[in-house]
This record gives sequence, C-alpha cells and structure tokens, in this order.
Amino acid sequence: MIGWLDCTAGASGDMLLGAIVDAGVPLATVQEAVDAVRVEPIRLTVEPVTRGGLGASRVHVSAPRSTVSRTWPNIRDLLERADLPEVVRTTAIDVFQRLAAAEARSHRIAAEQVHFHEVGALDAIADIVGVCAGLHALGLTCLSAGRVTLGSGVVRSEHGLIPVPTPAVLELLSEVDAPVWAGPAPYEMCTPTGAALLATQVSTWEEMPPMTVDRVGAGAGRREIDELPNLVRFVLGEPLPVATGGQSTAVVIECNVDDLDPRLWPNVLDRLIEAGAADAWLTPILMKKGRPAHTLSVLCGQSQAEALREIIFTETSTIGVRQATVDKHALDRESATVDVEGNQVRVKIARLDGAVVNVSVEYDDVAAAAAVLGRPIKAVLATATAAARATAGGW
Repeated sequence: MIGWLDCTAGASGDMLLGAIVDAGVPLATVQEAVDAVRVEPIRLTVEPVTRGGLGASRVHVSAPRSTVSRTWPNIRDLLERADLPEVVRTTAIDVFQRLAAAEARSHRIAAEQVHFHEVGALDAIADIVGVCAGLHALGLTCLSAGRVTLGSGVVRSEHGLIPVPTPAVLELLSEVDAPVWAGPAPYEMCTPTGAALLATQVSTWEEMPPMTVDRVGAGAGRREIDELPNLVRFVLGEPLPVATGGQSTAVVIECNVDDLDPRLWPNVLDRLIEAGAADAWLTPILMKKGRPAHTLSVLCGQSQAEALREIIFTETSTIGVRQATVDKHALDRESATVDVEGNQVRVKIARLDGAVVNVSVEYDDVAAAAAVLGRPIKAVLATATAAARATAGGW
C-alpha cells in the first residue's frame, strides 16, 4: 500500500495525526506509543468536525502545563529510553533532530543548545510520536506528497512576532527540495512540526501518483478559515505501474566542444536535466588536429528541444548543434521504496511483458542511509538491492 498527502492547506502535527486516525489507524495504537515516552500524562481524543464543508477528524491533545525546559539532548534521551518499535523510535528521533538543526540554523546557535518551547511541548511530542507510530502501523511502501502551502503574514512565537513562513519551516523543507508556495490564506499554514514530519517521512514530492484508491483520511486544522478547507487529506491505495513503456519518438541534440573549461560541464548537465531533458551525457572524442574534446548529447521530447538548445548555446561555447529524431524503446516501470534498518531507499522496477527484468536502487538514498547507519556504502547498496529484488517478487 502507498500513501499520498494533499497539503493544499499546509500541514501541522495535529493535522497529520488527525488524517492518519481518520484513515483507520486506531487511536489506541497512537495513545500506546505516546504513553511509552513516559512524560507527564497525555490524553488523546478525536472529534468529528467540518472544515470548509468537508468532514474531517480533529485530534485533541490534553496535557498538563509543563515547567520542564527540554533541550534536544533531553528529548533524545526520552525517546531512546521509550518502549517503542525501533523504526518508530529512530524516525521520531530523526524528526526532532531535524527540528533542532533547523532552529539552530535559524537562531545561529548550536543544536545542543536549542530549547524546545513551541516544538518541544508535550503536544508536539504527542504529535510526532503519534504520527510516526501511525505510519508504521499502516506499513506503507511509499509516502509521497504534493506541493505544500506555507501561508504568509506573521505569527507570535517565544521570541515575539516572526514572519511566515517561519525560518525553521523554510530550512526544513528546503533540505528535501519540497515544492512549496505561500497560498491564498494569510496565516501560518505549515508549522515547524508539520514541516519536520513531512521532511522525514515523505520520500517523493509529486502530484497524486497512479493508484487505486482504497480509503481517504482527513485531518483538521484548529481553525475554520474562509480561503480553503483547513485540512490535510491522506489518500491510501495500491500503486499502478507507470505507463512509460513501449515505443515512442524522441529528439537527440548534439554538439562537439573543445574549448570549454571542463569544470563547467557538471553544471551544464544539471541545467539540462532540470529543464526537462530525459538524459544528458558527455563522450570524450578526438577532433581535427588531434584536439581532445567532448560530444554533448541531450535526449528529450520535441516540445523541450527549443528550450534545451537555448541552454546549450548560453551555457557552453558551441556555436552550432545538430538534431535528429530517434525511436525510443522503454520498459514499463514502477517506483517503490524499501526499508534498510529504518531508512527509506527508493527503487525502480522495470518489466518486459509483465516480467521483472531489472531492479535499481537510488544511489543518493543508499549513500544517505550509509551515513546514518555508519556502514560502508557498498554494504548498504547490497542490502537495498536484495530488498528491492524481494519487493519485485524475488527476481
């Protein structure tokens, strides 16, 4: 099963928690995880509400006023000692670690010095641990999300009025290249807790992926607003193969370049891919008079060709390109994620006439997991590849 989050109205910890409970995770499952942290008594209740005329669940967190000032090391110690499933514990720690780092960068202090006021209160502990436990209970193979609405204006904090989106939210979502916008409502639509949960849990940022919908949960925000329904939708279902296989036509644009500083080539390739090229690569060649050079090749659709030619002319020293139409044959493929000791690694599964013929893992995800686990990349790559093959049916 996969999940997709509709963050048209932003995201907060309680909105995400409400969406998970509304999608079918028992409140008792969430309460048990929160109780395991062993802080002051926290009680969760759920209330059916409407936002913009749409039904949703609002999770209320009841906790006594706490006088305990908790730093990031204090929070980490609480979670490390909590009787939680390992994946829930490590994910919750990751969320708080991201929060501490973002707040530290915003205030130009060390992460160990961050005191969790708004983000470290008991209700935030409940939201973070509850969301991590709820997603673990669902056993999703992939969680994606669409564009996140951040809001605008100002909000009052421990330090006085600060602009929206808040610095911590921007820090958190910029780290994972999340697509964001201000949106139509002049309020804080995405909180630091919501941003940290999205940054930690979401593996792919996209509009709703191809899927058969099984059920939908809706988690309500605290207030009713005029601009749009203030809720997060959580869509659950089974993935469909992405229909990218078969034969099609494409365009190959090429040029030979012998006088460009080679340090510029990585940026050229990045610009071309970002602008819509299906692929871009360099081939070392030997030109007339024995001069070493490179052939730049760009594969794209006809509709992207003009824009990509402009990038080639502006970013390289070439004064001419050649272009040809080619036949393109592609396998049907689908995306999934595998778990490597609590770290999510994206994989691609390619099929020929329905049979799996290729499985590949996302190297950047493997490298990130290896850094977290303190293991060699080659070892994590082998583990991820084996898990990907098992996901593909033992190929």
